[in-house]
Amino acid sequence: MNGPRSLGFSPSLLHFKMNFPFTSQSHCEIKMATSKFFLSSLLLLLFVHGVLPRAESKTYWGDVDALKQLKNGVQPNSVSPGSCLGSWDFTFDPCDSLFSERFTCGFRCDLTVSGLSRVTEVTLDSAAYSGSLSSISWNLPYLQTLDLSNNFFSGRIPGSLSNLTRLTRLGLSRNAFSGEVPASIGSLSTLEELYLDNNNLQGPIPPTFNGLGSLKRLEIQSNNISGELPELGSLKNLYFLDASNNVISGYLPTTLPPFLVQISMRNNMIEGTIPPSLKYLNLLQVLDLSHNKLTGSVPYFLFNHPSLQQLTLAFNSFDSLQAPSNLGTQSELIAVDLSNNELQGWLPPFLPLMPNLSALSMENNKFSGMIPIQYALRAALPASGIAPFARLLLGGNYLFGPIPGPLLVLKPDTANVSLADNCLIRCPSRFFFCQGADQKSLMECKSFGSVIP
Repeated sequence: MNGPRSLGFSPSLLHFKMNFPFTSQSHCEIKMATSKFFLSSLLLLLFVHGVLPRAESKTYWGDVDALKQLKNGVQPNSVSPGSCLGSWDFTFDPCDSLFSERFTCGFRCDLTVSGLSRVTEVTLDSAAYSGSLSSISWNLPYLQTLDLSNNFFSGRIPGSLSNLTRLTRLGLSRNAFSGEVPASIGSLSTLEELYLDNNNLQGPIPPTFNGLGSLKRLEIQSNNISGELPELGSLKNLYFLDASNNVISGYLPTTLPPFLVQISMRNNMIEGTIPPSLKYLNLLQVLDLSHNKLTGSVPYFLFNHPSLQQLTLAFNSFDSLQAPSNLGTQSELIAVDLSNNELQGWLPPFLPLMPNLSALSMENNKFSGMIPIQYALRAALPASGIAPFARLLLGGNYLFGPIPGPLLVLKPDTANVSLADNCLIRCPSRFFFCQGADQKSLMECKSFGSVIP
């Protein structure tokens, strides 16, 4: 009797059959009922005491805790009911409930380790979330993507992001982060894409960024980043760099990543000349250094570069152009913007010889002389196999003489041409390319140089 008593059953339940008479049939029925009672009670007791296997969490507890920290770091009044974070209900298992009404979106669990699901991606929706990330530990060792872009997160970017040792993509664009970029980000050796653009970040780019050996894309534009651009030659995989709209000063680095396809550094305070190292970037297609303080000559190698298609050097202080030895006949350039510099002399004869060039802006410089007929022919009557000038902007210079004949038959809807604000003879407003500003006065034209008749 010790066995049943240890399960909490009264002896009276075991001996009730002795207290009244019964037939053999009733004896059998009572015996069966008693057995069923024992079995049901035993199962219930085993369940209560945890002997039966229970429903286990499918998400590693540390990952669950990190997701909770993220939600707790967001201002509650910025979490709308229809947003990803608005659906996160931690009374349910996150990875097991993903894409259900409890966890509609915001993360992924694409990896199982030791039977437990691990969070591999956190990508929040653009739902105007606000708050700080500083109290989050970011202990998500298998996270590969973290994207919180297009929200209103503020405060400093936490240095604890360096805990994300498998991270390949970090997107914090278009928020309100401030302070300096943490140097610890430079330890993310697997990082391939880094988006810090359109925030309020300040201070220099950390020299530790040279440790980002896997980095392919770096976007830090539209902040208040200052100081000199560090040497980034060790970033052998970097192909896209945008540091525009900052206050970066100093000179362009003498060494640059060899596989860059695009460099955009417009609207900074970069000075000096264009370094020869750009000549060796054989994959470069886009170079935008406009709105800086660059001086000297525009080097010849930009005009016969084997891959460069877009060259934008407007709003600097360049004073001359170096002609390439092949006169640009092998150039891949499609668009060239040299407007608003200090360029002087006659219009370069090699520019109309570039076979793919279709957009040329030379406005607001100090060019003089007559307009070469090649420029007009390229806009109005291009040769076979040569791209026509869809845009030819020569206004705001000191060009003189008559309008080249081929331009006189040009229709407004065929090309965007401007010759306004020069020293041309008879450029009436009935010609669309003379509209926008009158020609300079004769006195102003003569004061520029005695060469103007």
